Amino acid sequence: MELVTKPNSTSPVWEYFGFKPNERGQPTDINEPVCRICLKKVATKASNTTNLKLHLKHNHPIPFFQLGAKTAAGDGEPPPSRHSAITDAFARQGKYKRDSTKWLTLTDSVSRFIAKEMQPFNIVEKKAFQEMLQTFDKQYELPKKTFISQTAIPSLYNQVKDKVLKELKDISFYSATTDMWSSSNMTPYMSLTVHYITDDWTLQSKCLETRYIPDNHTANILAENLQFALADWALEESKLACITTDNGANIVAAIHQLGLPWLNCFGHNLHLAVSHGLDSDKDRTARAMGVCRNLVNTFNLSWLKKRDLRKAQTEANLPQHSLILDVATRWGTKQKMIERVLEQLPAIRRVLVEDRKHGHLTPTWQDVSVLESINAAMKPVADFTDVLSAEKNVTASSVKPVLELLKGELLSPGPDDTELTENIKSNMCRVLAQKYSPPNIQLLLTKATVLDPRYRGSMEDAEVLDDVRQQLVQELLDMKEQQGSREGASSEESCSKAAGGNDEPPPAPARKKRLSDLLQNRKAQLTTSQPQAVLPKRVLVDLELTKFLQEEAVDASSDPLMWWRDNQRRFPLMAKLAKKYMCICATSTSSERMFSTAGNIATPERSCLKPHKVNMLVFLARNL
Repeated sequence: MELVTKPNSTSPVWEYFGFKPNERGQPTDINEPVCRICLKKVATKASNTTNLKLHLKHNHPIPFFQLGAKTAAGDGEPPPSRHSAITDAFARQGKYKRDSTKWLTLTDSVSRFIAKEMQPFNIVEKKAFQEMLQTFDKQYELPKKTFISQTAIPSLYNQVKDKVLKELKDISFYSATTDMWSSSNMTPYMSLTVHYITDDWTLQSKCLETRYIPDNHTANILAENLQFALADWALEESKLACITTDNGANIVAAIHQLGLPWLNCFGHNLHLAVSHGLDSDKDRTARAMGVCRNLVNTFNLSWLKKRDLRKAQTEANLPQHSLILDVATRWGTKQKMIERVLEQLPAIRRVLVEDRKHGHLTPTWQDVSVLESINAAMKPVADFTDVLSAEKNVTASSVKPVLELLKGELLSPGPDDTELTENIKSNMCRVLAQKYSPPNIQLLLTKATVLDPRYRGSMEDAEVLDDVRQQLVQELLDMKEQQGSREGASSEESCSKAAGGNDEPPPAPARKKRLSDLLQNRKAQLTTSQPQAVLPKRVLVDLELTKFLQEEAVDASSDPLMWWRDNQRRFPLMAKLAKKYMCICATSTSSERMFSTAGNIATPERSCLKPHKVNMLVFLARNL
């Protein structure tokens, strides 16, 4: 149908409408425009375009959005692209279906964000979050928090758990760390992390359990839950190289009850050593520590004091450092607090000299002398806890060298040491020696040290080397048995294939034997008829161990796992033991890091989280 355009029209909407012409080609009725797309009449009055736009919006969305682009362009704003206009038009037509691949992919991404960033489930009902996702994709409709909590997170947990189970299935040996923790509403949990070395010689750590234990934490209850946790993850106790914990009597008794190898945490031992060291002169050290702690609290709780301290630091040409408050369970913070107060003492005195109310907090020369003595004793060991708490580096093999270094150099009396410093050092050495004195712990640490190429040859104890030889013999026997079983399985498979007959292609016609074949067969018969000299297994083991110990030690800063990756073919039996003992953790900080994550999840605002949900969320936050 031929339609004529409205005369003197300025609105772009009239491009989509026209009028039936009369004999002279003029509009027949100015109040009955006709849609050029569907040829329907749309009632309107004179130049009013409201009904026309509504007709396009409900019946022709793409032209309607194109109309909006033209209107914006007429106002001097850049029009949106044709592609975005079409996308927005389709977005208004409908949302993604719940079973569509696109919706499932987007929902999985939201679930991963909530789990990894430790966000509450009800974030999906927050208006700003919904608006943000609508900006990204207008067709996506967020599920309710119930779906996230009861369906999406459990599904993601099972998916990641299956992946971790598959990784754990192929490991040769593993070590573990465990600890106890209570949430903000005093719900008790036990953590479990495992550590193992992969085929490409990288040290991996996996958080497995934040296990709810509502019963009394007796040795029997802890042993039972620990055993259940290992069984749930299909971890064989025979593959457990060692489990590292603190010195709690109940957890230590539980591990001994299960007959598992145990190592006490170096960080906790060092904390006990420092605490006993400060008891050398308890009256003096307690007063000096109390003055230091009150001083730091006063400055940290007053904005005016902080402002005046920064001004005094500038005048005294001191670093713009804040004061540090110690934490009762972390000995390293004591040393850092004392060191920072001694560093900033000139600025602190400038501030307090003008403050009559807090002037009494100024440390006396006796207090300063005690703080300097304490700092001199603790500073040499300040860095060892952080070094031995790493999850990606080998740590257990360094414990004995560190203890020897502390005893022989760092904690030995120096010419400038005060009597208090010497007493603190002496007590620290005594406590550390006592904590690592049990023979089974000494044997475990020495094995790890012998197998570390950085310390090779420094711990050549005859008893330890003999024990290592015995284990290598057993490794060789196990390897032979596995090889024999594989050969038997392949032989049975060959026989079954030969018995099939019809499934195998017909054998190729035999060629005529030549003189070279006859001579080769004769040579083979003579070789097999003569007895071969087979070296005893112990001799093979001794040869490999002797050859390994004769190698030059690598640099102390190098990665021992990379050395084993490059040399495992030269020392195949030693490499197996290296994977067993070099995955052991010197500290239990991996479990404590788990509880830091759990504390960010089981917050007071989320105190109603069920224990199994806490377990899922901690696992996902640590393993995604």
